[in-house]
Amino acid sequence: MHYFHVDVFSGLPFSGNSLTVFPEATGLSGSQMQRITEEMRHFESIFLEQKDGRHDAWRARVFDLAEELDFAGHPVIGAASVLHAIEDTDGSRTWSLELKARTVEVVTERRAPGRYASVLDQGAPQFLGLPVLNDLASWFSLDEEDLHPELPPEIVTTGLRYLIVPVRAGALARARITSDIGQRLARAGAQFAYLLDADDLEGRHWNNDGVVEDVATGSAAGCVAAYLRRHGRIEDGDRRTLRQGRYCGRPSEMTISAHGDPRDITSVRVGGEVAVVARGRLEGLPR
Repeated sequence: MHYFHVDVFSGLPFSGNSLTVFPEATGLSGSQMQRITEEMRHFESIFLEQKDGRHDAWRARVFDLAEELDFAGHPVIGAASVLHAIEDTDGSRTWSLELKARTVEVVTERRAPGRYASVLDQGAPQFLGLPVLNDLASWFSLDEEDLHPELPPEIVTTGLRYLIVPVRAGALARARITSDIGQRLARAGAQFAYLLDADDLEGRHWNNDGVVEDVATGSAAGCVAAYLRRHGRIEDGDRRTLRQGRYCGRPSEMTISAHGDPRDITSVRVGGEVAVVARGRLEGLPR
């Protein structure tokens, strides 16, 4: 079984968020996909199956090192670029990818051999509430004064439920998760948390136990775009750059935009560059 190794949200190999893409995954079970993902040791792997014989429509399943995800941003953006690389055409292409949470559309453009730009339309966001969490700053080893004085924490989803936590300038560098916050997030109605410096447009995200920091979180970036639009920080359709990953040595850039009225956002879009790093082949499959 062939696969691609790509770096997402960077135009250069060996930076951005790495990913393995399996474009010929028909017939694999979920347990096989999970074991392959664990073997590859990237943050996530994505497995594709052509849909109804169409070249532009695919079913996709995304796994991280612990479980299957209902939705993810950087795997979808990377997978669409791989499909474009396999097709080996110039210009732009539009792809439909069906995930567990929703079906999304991705537009890719070939920039150079092995270099692509990709934009994912995550659809309309949902705003799930403004939880009152008196000890929130301590979840990230911060003080209450580190939280943003004007912007409230809010749960937003475009497929995964993120608690967006705005912080003051300088707080990101000191933030840490030292004990698992998963149960506290669940009680608030969220799955994950994303720390956001809304003034400098930079973010950080960890697994809920704090052991692994994500390089660039595409699913959260869409929620950030929706949040910023909701709170008047960006205008309708404005494209901004959200940075992430410098604290783990892999600086990444995601383009984000939100479309519609602040109280009726119709879609959010997340984009970035993709670099093909390698192509490989599994010599066998797990049982």
